[in-house]
Amino acid sequence: MEVFFSMDAKLRDFIARERIFFTASAAPGARVNISPRGTDAFAVIDERTVAYLDKTGRGAETAAHLKAGGPMTIMFCAFEGPPNILRLYGRGESLPRCGERYREVLKSARQIVMLHVERLQTSCGYGVPLFDYLGKRPSLDNWARSKGEKGLAAYWREENAVSIDGLPAGLVEAGQGG
Repeated sequence: MEVFFSMDAKLRDFIARERIFFTASAAPGARVNISPRGTDAFAVIDERTVAYLDKTGRGAETAAHLKAGGPMTIMFCAFEGPPNILRLYGRGESLPRCGERYREVLKSARQIVMLHVERLQTSCGYGVPLFDYLGKRPSLDNWARSKGEKGLAAYWREENAVSIDGLPAGLVEAGQGG
């Protein structure tokens, strides 16, 4: 195990090779949430900041946890090549949808999630199985396109206003759905 407090080139290269990552978030009195994400919408901003586009989903756990000030961890696992696990620990920040250009370019995204990294840690990854990457699933983008802007806004009001623990997600009142 190695601990870092900023991302060097080696860690950035590892992130760039991966195709999936997992986010974990929590808030006081709430369940811990873990979600898989594709790296096609992930970016390293600088040596202590990363961001990803949060596309529409059934729940709003990450948004609610971030609004409540909860911590967030992002984890990458090597499913191909040499074994490795990288965890990025920090405080997340939700950048909700707003502005004309944002809506045009990112029709299926609810928000941009940024992680202000406080600590990075690697571990061996010996227990992570090998998998072959077959490709990106088009299902979510196709579903969002079929809903249209008004349909997505209605869905967000219905399904993404609060977390499963009843915490406000901040997506609707931030101009996300109405």
